[in-house]
Order: sequence, then structure tokens, then C-alpha cells
Amino acid sequence: MKKFFSDFKEFALKGNILDMAIGIVIGSAFSKIITSLVDSVISPLITLLTSGATLEGLGVTLREAVMEGEEVIREAVVLNYGAFIQSIIDFIIIAFCIFIVLRVLMTAKKKAEDLMKKNKEEEEAAEEAAEEAAADTELSVLLEIKELLEKK
Repeated sequence: MKKFFSDFKEFALKGNILDMAIGIVIGSAFSKIITSLVDSVISPLITLLTSGATLEGLGVTLREAVMEGEEVIREAVVLNYGAFIQSIIDFIIIAFCIFIVLRVLMTAKKKAEDLMKKNKEEEEAAEEAAEEAAADTELSVLLEIKELLEKK
């Protein structure tokens, strides 16, 4: 399990060009699923842990809005760090899902290669056995001929 998370960390933080390209393609394909997972499962859990505050609603008002009656003279300046946290969570989930898919594909590919290698080795062994059997048959025929010639 430790190797699994170590591999995930290496993939998510380092990765090579091919891994990243595959990640982008698969990430795009999974975007609706991931968005649904985050919006429908993870965000409500975080909202529960934060006593009802949503991530998107988290922020710090740096400057209050200036109002004149109901008219806004100057907009409020708000540092919305909740949206940033939500983006980080989305990235981690997407990277993790892509990692899982790639890990399964690489494992399947390795098993297929191992199976092909094993089959090739078995075919080569069968060919060698057939050649040895043919050589043994040829030798036995020659020995029979020799015995017949010696009898005459």
C-alpha cells in the first residue's frame, strides 16, 4: 500500500510528458464524473465538517463595499480562498482517478506481455522437443538398419 501511494505521489508531482498527456486526455473524459463526485459527495462532507460553510463561500473581505443608498459606489474586495481550495481538491481527485486507471492499464499490459513471453517460451520448448523426437526417431531407424545389416 505504501508503494501505491508513493507511486501516486511521484505520478502527480513529477510524471513524464507521456503520463501528463494521457492524464490530460483521461482527465477531460472524466471531468463530469469527477465534478459530480466533488459536488455531490466530497463538498457536502466538507460542508458538514465546517459547520455549514461551503468551500466556495470561504473568503476574507479585504475591503467592504461602499454603498450610497442601494447603489454600489465601490465594489467589495474579497479574497475567495475557498474556490482555490476546491480547485486543489478537484485536482487531487482527478490525478488520483487518472493514476488508478493508468495503474490498472499498465498492470494489464505487463500481464499480457508476461503471458505472451510465457507462450513464446512454451512454443520454443515444444519445437525443441519435436526436433529432439525427430532426431531420436531418425537415430532409431538408422540403428535398426545397422542391426539388420549386421545380421546379414
